[in-house]
Amino acid sequence: MSPAVELRSVTKRYGEVTALRAIDLSIERGTLVTLLGPSGCGKTTMLRLIAGLERPDGGRILIGGSDVTLAAASERNIGMVFQSYALFPHMSVIDNVGYGLRARGLKKAQAIEAAREKIALVGLAGYEDRFPSELSGGQQQRVAVARAIVLEPDVLLFDEPLSNLDAKLRRHVREEIRELQQSLSLTAIYVTHDQQEALAISDRILVMNMAAVAQDGSPRALYERPQSHFVADFIGDANIVPIEVTRIDGAIAEIRLAGLSLELPHHGATVGAAELAIRPQSIGLAAPPAGGATLPGRVVAAAYLGSHMEYRVRITPEIELFVISPAVASPLATGADVGVSLAAEGAAILPRS
Repeated sequence: MSPAVELRSVTKRYGEVTALRAIDLSIERGTLVTLLGPSGCGKTTMLRLIAGLERPDGGRILIGGSDVTLAAASERNIGMVFQSYALFPHMSVIDNVGYGLRARGLKKAQAIEAAREKIALVGLAGYEDRFPSELSGGQQQRVAVARAIVLEPDVLLFDEPLSNLDAKLRRHVREEIRELQQSLSLTAIYVTHDQQEALAISDRILVMNMAAVAQDGSPRALYERPQSHFVADFIGDANIVPIEVTRIDGAIAEIRLAGLSLELPHHGATVGAAELAIRPQSIGLAAPPAGGATLPGRVVAAAYLGSHMEYRVRITPEIELFVISPAVASPLATGADVGVSLAAEGAAILPRS
């Protein structure tokens, strides 16, 4: 069976600016793939090319094995959920959801029946006769999702769908979107700049930077095994410090960090100067300094955040580490001397940028 979506050497330019550079991508059916990256990286351009709202300057786009490179948006069986919801304010919920079916020529009774089913699916049964102005932001977003899925699209596209919602509601709606996508086995492509959102809902994430894919992988792989300074810094919090790789032995590298010798999986690293990305949750602090495989440090800032403590710990005049500790019952004071240890599963060797 052919992939749901394929991009083959797709390039897009706007004048002298290259928005996408020779992108190759294959998306399997029934998966949710997130395009993640900072503003201007090319993620929304890619989504618009797949939707047929833009045409590439080079390469081919295939949906379900069919070449749609030159096909208009109306000729592609694509559903799209926009950041702004794009609901018709003068139409009720059921008329908004059934609009696309009516536009395709379906009889009114059939369109209403199908719309009612999808409205119930997104948890809005009983809201059929309300107007968008009578709904909360989260409810409007659910109407937009129902309107997209009622057309039974081959691919469902989400363009920053939660950016207009507050943080608590965003978490709730993203869970609903993920549950719906999985229960219906929808193929979905989701654009966001929110790293936590991407980690929470995706089967696969494409981290984009400067018109290209910086890294492609599962949420866990990207978080635990970033392959570049950019990805390590962009996905979650990371301390990125200079190291020296002194020896490679099989899959293990011996490194030197501020006088401490450590052994870590090298994931392709070579002997010489490199960087180490360390997740703040993977740093242990002991007081007083514990000796052994620890670095001496000093707490230069401490903050209580309810569920955890956050610290800045100076290792050398040039190196400070951001540390997250669950030990809220016994916080360390600013100025305290500590021993710093690193957990191997939270550290990744990067090529020197």
